[in-house]
Amino acid sequence: MLDLLAAASGGFDVEAATRAYLDTLQGPARAQSDAYFEGGYWIPVWGTLIAVLADWLLLRFRLAHAFRNLGERVSKRFPVVAAITAFFYLLFGWVVTLPWEIYTGYWREKQYDLLDQSFSAWFTEETIGLLIALVMAPLVVMAIYALIRRAPRSWWLWGTGVLGLFMLVGMVLGPVFIAPMFNEYTELEEGPLRDRIEAVAAQYDIPAENIYVFDQSKQHKRISANVSGLGPTIRISLNDNLLERTSEEEIIAVMGHEMGHYKLSHTWWILGIFLFLLGLGLFVTSRVAPALIRRFGERWGVREIGDPASLPVLSICLSVWMLLMTPATNSLIRWAESEADAFGLDAAREPDGFAKVAMRLSEYRKIEPGALEEMVFFDHPSGATRVRMAMQWKADNVEDPQMVVPEEGYLESE
Repeated sequence: MLDLLAAASGGFDVEAATRAYLDTLQGPARAQSDAYFEGGYWIPVWGTLIAVLADWLLLRFRLAHAFRNLGERVSKRFPVVAAITAFFYLLFGWVVTLPWEIYTGYWREKQYDLLDQSFSAWFTEETIGLLIALVMAPLVVMAIYALIRRAPRSWWLWGTGVLGLFMLVGMVLGPVFIAPMFNEYTELEEGPLRDRIEAVAAQYDIPAENIYVFDQSKQHKRISANVSGLGPTIRISLNDNLLERTSEEEIIAVMGHEMGHYKLSHTWWILGIFLFLLGLGLFVTSRVAPALIRRFGERWGVREIGDPASLPVLSICLSVWMLLMTPATNSLIRWAESEADAFGLDAAREPDGFAKVAMRLSEYRKIEPGALEEMVFFDHPSGATRVRMAMQWKADNVEDPQMVVPEEGYLESE
């Protein structure tokens, strides 16, 4: 499938080898990839505006006030009132934003041939996600409002810690209880592939007792893998698309990358920095929200920041903050992904497998953005950056490296 050609002029040309891969994406396929990804630049902006609109409707028509009053009629206990308010707040927001979710999560994905589900299957999964949120979100809201009432000036700091604890619990329980609600996980069968994955993991003392395959092809054809869980729930998972659509060298390259996240403790780094940004957002919210409530609270039916009816106000402040922090969070994740790429190249020693995977991801990621564009909008290194990294690694680490020229139609092969 791939023709190996000796490097021209007696030396391996990194740029020429990179271009040989990048040029396999041309014409309508490249235009579609660029259009899909560039269109996504505006989705966070519009998504935030729609979420803010939903919160404004709750305040303008005093619906949050009504939810709080309903809670007070049901119980005199404040945690119950907060939980009931959060429950109906979330349900209302889900209904109001559903058309947007259908457009971004279903219609747009179908338009670009990136989703294989029927609408009923997609909507069923959305409903399952809602039910999970309706159980978990009220617990978080109860905790946050309890802190606001107990520590009205420093609640944002304690609240950051509480949110971190909820995230940790989710990371431990998610692979065991949440993920199987959406996909079936089975152990990767014994054989040469599993042996090779375990061998790579063993080199770096990475736990590889649990290697799972999950049936993501029922949802889409994207290739993916991950190392998830903490402690007793840690596991390596790869989707069936990766097994069915790629070669062994590509799979090993992906596994090396995912092992890099584990070995380099990216989970903890990302969690810590994300909580720092979130904590700053809660601090800003703790200062801005009371000012808004003092000015508009009577009109909205919101008594003070410790009133659960203030939930839309807090949400507006935090939503806008997190949107403004998008370039920072993108850069944080992109840094971790780049480190994992470097680790994976050293661990798997499959630079061409890595380059092939980077090109396959062009199905939904723009392959050659500008430098500023990549810095602001990309939460992973671009395909061009990754292919170039792989070819540079090949030049530096492979004796007598040969340039690979992919055959025409390679990206369309299954």
